[in-house]
Amino acid sequence: MARIDSMSEPERHTDRPLPPYRFLPGRGIHPTRDPAGHSYGLPPPAPATLSAADWRSNADFLYAVDLFNHRFWWEAHEVFEGLWHASGRRTPVGHCLQALIQCAAVHLQVELSHRRGAQSLLRRARRHAAAAGEATLGLDLAAVLADTAGFAADPQGPAAQLKLAG
Repeated sequence: MARIDSMSEPERHTDRPLPPYRFLPGRGIHPTRDPAGHSYGLPPPAPATLSAADWRSNADFLYAVDLFNHRFWWEAHEVFEGLWHASGRRTPVGHCLQALIQCAAVHLQVELSHRRGAQSLLRRARRHAAAAGEATLGLDLAAVLADTAGFAADPQGPAAQLKLAG
């Protein structure tokens, strides 16, 4: 997983359009609750179950990766959470997804200047990554965690990127 500078454009894994704005809780128009929100009135997504073997063909997972890599951390969190519910909360895949959910939340907390909250979420992410075992969904979870910790320590530095295996 590479940490990229703000001038690089992350690779896209889907053709789904990115939202017109990134939601930061408490600082903007809520995407689903406010009539002006980018996802207001849309039906909640119904993601397919994700398995360690089929992540390459799961459009929702790939879109969540796109969202994360383009700094849409709240939106990525929502998509990962839907997959987590569909895939089993206490399964190895569920733990991997929960680690990604927590990493997205760490990035949000850092942007909102909630450093203590970010550190608590990072500890949770590490526990879930350990529980995921081999179910890494094409990611190097150790690198994701290291880069997330790096962003938490230095918000002016690059954010973590989810780089999928070949």
